[in-house]
Amino acid sequence: MTDNISDKDKKDWESFISSNEKLPNKDITIKKKIYLKTRSIDLHGYTLEEANKSIENFIIKSFEEKVNKIIVVTGKGLHSQNEKDPYVSKDLSILKYSVPEFISNNKILMNIIHEITDAKIEDGGSGAFYIFLKKNKFTR
Repeated sequence: MTDNISDKDKKDWESFISSNEKLPNKDITIKKKIYLKTRSIDLHGYTLEEANKSIENFIIKSFEEKVNKIIVVTGKGLHSQNEKDPYVSKDLSILKYSVPEFISNNKILMNIIHEITDAKIEDGGSGAFYIFLKKNKFTR
C-alpha cells in the first residue's frame, strides 16, 4: 500500500467533509416493531365441509377488516374418527391437511393471501398454521 493519495481522492474527501450529508451510524441499530392485527379461529370439532366454509368466510371478513395475520387452529387429528371409516383417507380428511389444501386451491382466497406458514409452539405448533394477508388498500 502506498501513502500517495490521488488528487481525485483528495477532492472527493474535501467535498464530503464540506457537505451537510449525514451518514447513518451503523453501530446503532433501531429495530422497528411491526404490529400485526391478528385474529384466530379454532376449527376443533368441525366437519371438513363446515371447516372449509368457516375458514373461507373468516379469511374474507378478516381481509375486509384489514387484519394482517390469522392463526388457524386445526388440531393434530389425534382424536379424529376418520381411521374407522375405510372410505376416507386418514391424512387428507384430517383438518390439519385438508384446510390448507382447500385454501391453496381457492383462487379467490389466494389472491388476498400473502403467505401460509407453520405456527410457533405458543400458537399451537403442528396443530395450527398462520395465514398472512396482503394489504387491503380498499376502504369501505
